[in-house]
Amino acid sequence: MAANSHIEWTEATWNPVTGCTKVSAGCKNCYAERLAFRLEAMGNPRYRNGFMVTLHEDLIELPKRWREPRLIFVNSMSDLFHEQVPLEFIQRVFATMRACSQHTFQILTKRSGRLTSLARKIDWPANVWMGVSVEDSRVLSRVDDLRRVPAAIRFLSCEPLIGSLAG
Repeated sequence: MAANSHIEWTEATWNPVTGCTKVSAGCKNCYAERLAFRLEAMGNPRYRNGFMVTLHEDLIELPKRWREPRLIFVNSMSDLFHEQVPLEFIQRVFATMRACSQHTFQILTKRSGRLTSLARKIDWPANVWMGVSVEDSRVLSRVDDLRRVPAAIRFLSCEPLIGSLAG
């Protein structure tokens, strides 16, 4: 986990889940996949499964150790709403975010259908920003899905922008 991030729009990353599978054209050149394979080759135990979805139980409460307020990107190396991440695990991640009100958490997903289907089963704290990635007009439905989520702050990530967003 990075206490400091090189991602320009956040301050830290927290990866209670690593790994993913491709869900749309925006996944074609996934930075996280390339980085995961590099970390696996370097012997990093967090990436012993390469880019297969892996739950890291021991990291669920990591943000509780960070006292100074931070803007934290949740799962820079995965998608919290991946089908292989159980609802109970997601709820535990959200419980940690609720317990860490000094921090602001940013979550991005390309799996907006699962997000909306689980949204009412999640306790949404005010310090969670929920976003969807939208890479072209073929996935604009993600924006409508996001509108149905009761997050205090909702946002879009339009990268990689591989086509028009005109509907």
